[in-house]
Amino acid sequence: MKYRTAVVTLFALLSVSTPALAQASAQESATRTTPTAPALPDPLPAAQDKPYAGTITLDIDASDTVRGVYKVTQQVPVAPGTRNLILIQPSWLPGNHSPTGPFALLADIHFFADGKEITWQRDTVAVNAFHLDLPAGTQMVTVKFVHTSPVQAKEGRITMTQEMLNLQWEKMSLYPAGYYTRGITFKPTVKFPAGWTVYTALDGKAQQGDTVTWSPIDYERLVDSPIFAGKYAQSWDLGHGVSMNVVADESKLLGIKPENMQTYRNLVSQALFTFGARHFDHYDFLLALTDRMGGIGLEHHRSSENQMEPRVWVDWDKMDWDRNVIPHEFTHSWNGKYRRPADLWTPDFQQPMQNTLLWVYEGQTQFWGYILAARSGVQTKQTTLDTLAGAVARYAEATPGRGWRSVEDTTHAPIINERRPLPYTSITRTEDYYVEGALTWLEADQIIRQGTKGAKGLDDFAKAFFGVRDGDWGELTYNFDDVVKTLNGIYPYDWASFLKTRIYATNQPAPTKGIEMAGYKLVWKDTQNAYEKGLGDSRKSLDLSYSLGVSLDNEGTVTATVWDSLGYNAGLVGGVKVVAVNGRAYSADGIKDAITAAKTAKEPISLLVKRGDAFQTVSLDYHGGLRWPWLESTTPGKANGLDRLLAPRTK
Repeated sequence: MKYRTAVVTLFALLSVSTPALAQASAQESATRTTPTAPALPDPLPAAQDKPYAGTITLDIDASDTVRGVYKVTQQVPVAPGTRNLILIQPSWLPGNHSPTGPFALLADIHFFADGKEITWQRDTVAVNAFHLDLPAGTQMVTVKFVHTSPVQAKEGRITMTQEMLNLQWEKMSLYPAGYYTRGITFKPTVKFPAGWTVYTALDGKAQQGDTVTWSPIDYERLVDSPIFAGKYAQSWDLGHGVSMNVVADESKLLGIKPENMQTYRNLVSQALFTFGARHFDHYDFLLALTDRMGGIGLEHHRSSENQMEPRVWVDWDKMDWDRNVIPHEFTHSWNGKYRRPADLWTPDFQQPMQNTLLWVYEGQTQFWGYILAARSGVQTKQTTLDTLAGAVARYAEATPGRGWRSVEDTTHAPIINERRPLPYTSITRTEDYYVEGALTWLEADQIIRQGTKGAKGLDDFAKAFFGVRDGDWGELTYNFDDVVKTLNGIYPYDWASFLKTRIYATNQPAPTKGIEMAGYKLVWKDTQNAYEKGLGDSRKSLDLSYSLGVSLDNEGTVTATVWDSLGYNAGLVGGVKVVAVNGRAYSADGIKDAITAAKTAKEPISLLVKRGDAFQTVSLDYHGGLRWPWLESTTPGKANGLDRLLAPRTK
């Protein structure tokens, strides 16, 4: 349609339709009820930096391993004249990066004012808050409830089994609204199963039978000091005030060789040497070797919660792929717990956190987790190279979502998605601030090393940024400009533009430059590297992302699909089951053999698939063979930048 004709037609339509629209609107107003929004209830009182009057006692019976239930009693003193009290279950926990609760597991709750039961009202907006109207003269509020730990994985993370438990205070305690959590004092007591060993960073332990009490502590630090306890347990001294405290499904799983335990002592020494200061008076690794209790890797100032596969110590070489959680979480004592993004620090567990700098908090922690694992021997250098190969490959070929979504925007993913499964993570992206963040920091390290002719690197940034105020285990906050300023103090460069481009911009080239500057390149082979194979065997899956564009479980069901890949375009999406390959029943070896044979054949690969209750034959015209990522040195026989970065540091 020509422009002038279109304009004339539009005006003609408007001249006719405007009166008609007005008449229709009037008729609708006469027949349509149009409510106005009611006012929201008053928000919860903002946290004030003042002490709460009195000490709250918290008594937990954690001895019921048959039913997995924690029974809780709290005594909350109230100031004279208090008529209204709001008690809150924590929502935003540092390290979770989203409001996690879980509120639904708290049950059978009752409140008493000086021994007499009173009614309660849940806040209709902040549903984790309980409003109490107190009788005049009330001195003490008693709270009784149960925390119903999941007993099946489909219900949530299992925290109690017949052999061990992981007690997290925020899951089974309430605190008064209106105060900084550091100003609320708690006195914790826990009853454990008979004969179990208890590990925590809490101080002032006093035990009577199976009941343990600790010294009074502010609520912020209490929540930061979880417990691992178990029937089969052992502790090792790693030096420098650091302990390795382990619970296991069976006693034989604790059988680590002395030379392998030495790698964890090396880790402590290497970390202290790298950061140059420490922000704890003592530190406790809490480690569960289990496939019965739920997995975890969560940082704290003076401890960390860690889970690894049960046989990770007794099958040391075979399980090398699974040991990075300890180096990662230890790094967090400096990066994340002590140095914390300003918009992530909050005065209580109700104020929302903002994740904009998680590419430093988690991204550089991921970087140091790789580096310290290799320097200490907790993981081999080859495993670290294999891990990096997979990381580079993912962003080079299997994350088309980089075209629309920046690394910085993925920092909001924990809040947006709450870490639930997604159908197409290659296009939606997920929490890529971890691994792509780490690759960005690797490039930054190499820029510094090349610019200073090897005299400096990211180690110098670590000392200058994280290694300050030795012995301080509070929180020192920072912003983007602080990061840039510290980098420029190490090596003058346009760091602001570098970070804005790599982290905040979309549709950037694949983050391969750090690896390439460090003397390695991404190559493809028809066999998996040890890290990828170990991970796949553990998950009982086969990753064919770089050939057919899909991953499958042991039964042939598609578990992931790369967006716009060969498999995606053929309709091989999540839940579709490959029943047969070239006329033979599906097996992992069978589909790998078919991909290999297709390299020298003209015929496509034929798959019989089941989609719902329908069967379909799918032809994949692919002849590129099996492809899995590896890193290969570009300076064979000669140490390069990455080799030097992964080498142990000595004084």
